[in-house]
Amino acid sequence: MTRWLSSAGLAAALASATSGVWAQADAGAASAEPTPAGAFGRRSACIEHIPEGKQRPQIKETFPDRGRAGYAATLVVEVPHGLGETVLPGGFRLQLDSPEGKAIAAAGFVIPALDGPAAPRVVRSDQAGQVKTSVELPFVPLPKEPGPQALTLPSVPIAIARPSGELITLCTAPHELAVDDPTSNIAQATPRPNPPPLRQREVWTAAKNVALGALIALPLGALVALAVGWWLRRERPAPPPPPPRPAWELALEGLARVRQKRLIEQGLTSELFDEVSLLVRDYLGRRFGFDGLESTTRELLEHLAALGSSAPERELVQEIEGLMRRADLVKFANLTPEAAECELALERGERIVRSTMVAQRPATGAAGPPAASAAPEGGQA
Repeated sequence: MTRWLSSAGLAAALASATSGVWAQADAGAASAEPTPAGAFGRRSACIEHIPEGKQRPQIKETFPDRGRAGYAATLVVEVPHGLGETVLPGGFRLQLDSPEGKAIAAAGFVIPALDGPAAPRVVRSDQAGQVKTSVELPFVPLPKEPGPQALTLPSVPIAIARPSGELITLCTAPHELAVDDPTSNIAQATPRPNPPPLRQREVWTAAKNVALGALIALPLGALVALAVGWWLRRERPAPPPPPPRPAWELALEGLARVRQKRLIEQGLTSELFDEVSLLVRDYLGRRFGFDGLESTTRELLEHLAALGSSAPERELVQEIEGLMRRADLVKFANLTPEAAECELALERGERIVRSTMVAQRPATGAAGPPAASAAPEGGQA
């Protein structure tokens, strides 16, 4: 059974407001007077409530005299009111257990669905400073017995909210309605077939949740992809270069390559002396901190003498001087050395390098071997 609708929030129309007025009426409040029930002599469920000092608005009511069972009959109520007053300001809501709803149902009327074409309407108009609200309330007569019937629509409450928050409740007059059967004007009427089935649509909750999840996941995934891409493309610090190799390792490798060239067998003794001299000069410069390749033999010996206590031993310096002097003669005096002298130059170069190597300490921190025997593994070709 569809119930009457009332003003939301202000408890107007059929439930909260009128139930409060009922309580005042039962307590003997002076402002609450019952409206006559009409020809049937029934007490109406509607109770008017007019605040003290306020005159009752002169409402105008229109209701058809005749109708058909199952077809809506509309009660139109025009309510004049003040500029700051509102008729049913909160709209309508169902009241399943209100006294007015029970009275309407007992009289043989129901309220159409709110989402149907015969839903209640409230239209406010303001012309020349006069405010008037038209309320259209449809009622469907459904008599319990077939054939022509006479039904009486009970009084219906109309709520008005004042600017002060005070509530006015007006009751419409009862209206009689002559109700005919829907087939009363059809000769030899026969039952009609059932209407065709209607397609029922329901909300597909799973698809809805998937769509919402996709709408959230796609932007989030794009942001994550952008963040990951930026992280992968970020500028990284260059790795530190490998530590430089010791000068003696480079010198011994160079001397080993000179041996592998077999310059003595090819008769290129002058070239062998020149390469050995350059390798030893470059090594001494790297080892003791001066430019050995750009230093003459005299300048090289002066650099070694200036080292003081860290300078090589005297016998080794003399051997370096002998090798450098002989290499100068080969280079500048066009002296052609013998094969044995070339082999001796190679041995002298290796001895000079091995004698000036820095002792290496093992990983355990133990003291390394003496400098003269600290040649790295693989240093001799």
